[in-house]
Amino acid sequence: MANINRRTFLKTAAVGVTLANFPDILQAKVHDSVKNKLPRWRGFNILDFFSPRSYVANKERFEATERDFKWMADWGFDFVRIPMAYPSYLAYNPSSGRDITPSETVMFREEAVEAVEKIVYTANKYNLHVSLNLHRAPGFCINAGFNEPFNLWKDEDAQNAFYTHWDMWAKRFKNVSSKLLSFDLVNEPCYKEDMNDQFGKSTAIPGEIYRKVAIGCLDVIHKQTPSRLVVADGNHGGSLVTPELNDLKIGQSCRGYYPHYVSHYRASWVWKNPDDAPLPVWPGIIDGQEFNREVLKDFYKPWIDLVNQGVGVHCGECGCYRETPHEVFLSWFNDQLDILTQNNIGWGLWNFRGDFGLLDSKRKDVDYEDWYGHQLDRKLLNLLQKY
Repeated sequence: MANINRRTFLKTAAVGVTLANFPDILQAKVHDSVKNKLPRWRGFNILDFFSPRSYVANKERFEATERDFKWMADWGFDFVRIPMAYPSYLAYNPSSGRDITPSETVMFREEAVEAVEKIVYTANKYNLHVSLNLHRAPGFCINAGFNEPFNLWKDEDAQNAFYTHWDMWAKRFKNVSSKLLSFDLVNEPCYKEDMNDQFGKSTAIPGEIYRKVAIGCLDVIHKQTPSRLVVADGNHGGSLVTPELNDLKIGQSCRGYYPHYVSHYRASWVWKNPDDAPLPVWPGIIDGQEFNREVLKDFYKPWIDLVNQGVGVHCGECGCYRETPHEVFLSWFNDQLDILTQNNIGWGLWNFRGDFGLLDSKRKDVDYEDWYGHQLDRKLLNLLQKY
């Protein structure tokens, strides 16, 4: 497969494309009366930079990811989100056994940064729009497993480090069109007293603080590329619209995991004891609550209202953990995708390959199709292609 270097790509990338210039294909299968300021991207999350471990170049891994991109494009999809843990591209090595210091959170490792660039350019080669996301940002991650030296929502040093990361990425990609690349600032913001407590109680970020941090990012990003599309994930883990951001040049990203009884059945990072998780059904009653399409529509109503107010909305993550009965998953997901599509909201499945994915999900109740040595969930693919 052809290699793509940064210099060659930047010579050929389109510059300064506005939303009005997106091809008609991105507007297919939508409700004509609903106008979303973000394109209806449809695709997947890939996890090449998801771990906080130091990224190590691997030719076979890269070639596998490129094949994934080709299959995505061949199947009619146009979007890939890349959730990154910032330590993966730092000089600091988490395997050292010591915690990171504040100054080390902005010491970038060129080899790893170039690897991110290569993945972005390769996705673009297959006409996939890339959403570059900090899943773990300096001072915050919704997941445990890494000791942060400060708190993004409380400490100015953490916020400045965060801006430094987006300044770096904005400069690296300054000549890449918004048709090909957008920035998703931070995954699923929320406030937790102890960020290393996976099951600890979380609350929403005060809107004025989220606004301040978002403006700091917009300032450094739009200094490099004024037309860059920027997205802010919903507050309180992606679930809540943030009105304080509505007047900014920024879209908002919801989640497709409601209710968690269906999407995260028996997931170890959600349930302290997975055996306590009630068996999901759709539609029906779970743990004493009734869930159906109308309840799902009510959940998405604030996001639909946001679209109608002129704010761009996309669903950056959605899907279902492998333990959920497959027919329940498909029935629930069909309702969800239909509601999103009726309101011109695109989506990104978590993930392409893995426990939530289209390939190699290891579900126990799926008659998989062999796909070049991978296990393809054809029923799920057919459902995704429907929308």
